[in-house]
Amino acid sequence: MEYFIKISVFVVFSIAVMGTSQEAMPWQKLDDGLHLAVYDAPKKSTDGDSKITILKIDPAVYDLNLFSAKEGKQYTKTAKEWVEEKSQIAVINAGMYRMDHATNLGYMKDHDFINNPKLNKDNTIAAFNRKDTTVPEFQIIDLKCQDWEQLKDKYHSYTQSIRMVDCKQSNRWGQQPKKWSMVTIGKDKKGNALFIFTRSPYTVHDFIDMLLAAPLEIYNLMYLEGGPEASFYLNHQGTEVAKMGSYETGFMENDENAAYWPIPNVIGVSKK
Repeated sequence: MEYFIKISVFVVFSIAVMGTSQEAMPWQKLDDGLHLAVYDAPKKSTDGDSKITILKIDPAVYDLNLFSAKEGKQYTKTAKEWVEEKSQIAVINAGMYRMDHATNLGYMKDHDFINNPKLNKDNTIAAFNRKDTTVPEFQIIDLKCQDWEQLKDKYHSYTQSIRMVDCKQSNRWGQQPKKWSMVTIGKDKKGNALFIFTRSPYTVHDFIDMLLAAPLEIYNLMYLEGGPEASFYLNHQGTEVAKMGSYETGFMENDENAAYWPIPNVIGVSKK
């Protein structure tokens, strides 16, 4: 009888743990290699619903595409307009931009088009559209632990921005009082790309800690944009998700933004 009780307790405990794990990251399969999760952040924000939205993309099934309004002197577009005009499944910001509303703050290149030819001090570069199979289909290059000279000609598409999580899965952003809505791009340990969005404002340090604690197996992570410019839009097989940022300390300290802001550079997703 004692043996039976021990086995029963173990089974109940295992089921409970599995249930907790599934509740923590409720992946919804949208298509082969494409999963969406919207979950409650473990730390409540001062504004909004405290939800985190994540799109997990298998780069063996989907292409990541870089679009820039600067190429061909196009006009800036909202995330939804970028999706519709470029026939994408989803888009997010490709990085922060200069006052000209066209040029990325860091290095940005797509095939023969160069948006910004100069590296800045930021330590991560998202790389995709590989030229050969000697490199992964997608990666976030960490300039502190990888050789840029060996990788700078291995891909067709690059966009540079601020390192959030390094190649040792460490939080690289110091704590600060400022907070804002955010959109980021990550890579997990299986090689999937992660589009990550929160409308509710957090300090970047706290947001990173929450993502590292989640069952996402994050390998590294790069900051893209914050405040009302932060954008995420998805429309695929009957699932539409429209997320735009709002709160930014010292700029828009409220949760009232209800429309996408036009943005010049985006990363899109399309099926191979």
